Amino acid sequence: MAEQNNKDLIPQSPGKPAGDEFDAAGKSLSEALRISFIVLKIIMIVLVVVFLASGFRTVEPDEQAIVLRFGKICGVGENRILGPGLKWVFPYPIDKIVKIPVAKKQNLPINSFWYYQRPDELLPETRFQVPATLNPIKDGYCITRSEEQSQTTAGLTGSDYHIIHCKWQLTYKIDDPERFFKNTYTDDATPGQNYADVIEKSIKPLLERLFEGAVVTAMVNYTIDEAISSQDRIPKHVKKLLQEKLDQIESGITVVSAQLTDITWPRQVDNAFLASIRASQESQKTISEAKGYAENTLNEAAGPVAAQLFETLKDETTREEEKELLWSQLAGHAQEKNAGARAYRTKVVETAKANAEYLQKLLPEYRKRPELVVQKIYQDAMEYILNNVDEKIIIQPTEGTRGKEIRLLLNRDQTIKPKSEEK
Repeated sequence: MAEQNNKDLIPQSPGKPAGDEFDAAGKSLSEALRISFIVLKIIMIVLVVVFLASGFRTVEPDEQAIVLRFGKICGVGENRILGPGLKWVFPYPIDKIVKIPVAKKQNLPINSFWYYQRPDELLPETRFQVPATLNPIKDGYCITRSEEQSQTTAGLTGSDYHIIHCKWQLTYKIDDPERFFKNTYTDDATPGQNYADVIEKSIKPLLERLFEGAVVTAMVNYTIDEAISSQDRIPKHVKKLLQEKLDQIESGITVVSAQLTDITWPRQVDNAFLASIRASQESQKTISEAKGYAENTLNEAAGPVAAQLFETLKDETTREEEKELLWSQLAGHAQEKNAGARAYRTKVVETAKANAEYLQKLLPEYRKRPELVVQKIYQDAMEYILNNVDEKIIIQPTEGTRGKEIRLLLNRDQTIKPKSEEK
């Protein structure tokens, strides 16, 4: 009877039992949870896809890349370096890709050895007072050796040095990304920074110090004249020294060129140095003219073999055949003199032979009548002499003229022409 009364107290939904309402609510909750799990799975899949997609990196055509996995370079052999193109790596923080510009050539001006200039001095057509002395704290300079070697009081040989100002430009590039990354320190690129700019800024002090050392080492081997006139030799020397230093530290950097953009002597000695240059130029000009005159004189005198013949004649070990060969190759005035001397020798020899033959023929007559032969020879000689004189003056001695002074005016008639001119 009591149970019946309790059942009567529970409200009843009109037209539907109470157990069915609980089943509908459970089903709704289950469906909601199922949909939530599906949405969560989709979101997780999307996040995984986005996470994996973030591992794609583009390496530009002028770059090569290194993949760091937990801070260490990953890969073996050639696979340690990634070339240009689209690459995939595990996203950060597992992998980190470092892109290094290897094809880009960087220019670095070096003004460490140039004198200090105030901002107003850099303006064109600006007049300014040159300092009386060089300030070693502000002014940059380089040392070159002197041409003259001075003898010290101790008997040792010393050298004087000269000061010179110069400007340079270094062109370099990175050719070994792995060595560069391992051995050359660079700052980390912050978000928004270009790593190429970070590299250039980070290694600038290193390259400047190494380049300055190479310039100092090279310049001391040259004179100031060689430094000013050289546009190729000294830069090649500096480039070689700098590359050797970079290779010693395995920097992975290659020196493309080292250019000497400007060079001058100290401003304080400008007038004296210009005077020295003019004197040197005049000296070289005089020396060149003297050498040219000597060569022309030798060529005119004896031809191309003159110098060789001169050296041969001084050498006592030279054979006579070689000397005769050179004598036969003479040209110019020497050849003319040589030919004239040979002709004169031939003439003298032939004349001597003719005189000998004449005397041989005359000898029998001389033995028969010597006075007559001598008189005939004297008459022939006087006839030859008198026929070749311009004027003849004959003084016949008489009695009473002995011991008296006789004065003759030779060639008194200016109209009389010498016979040498008439011929």
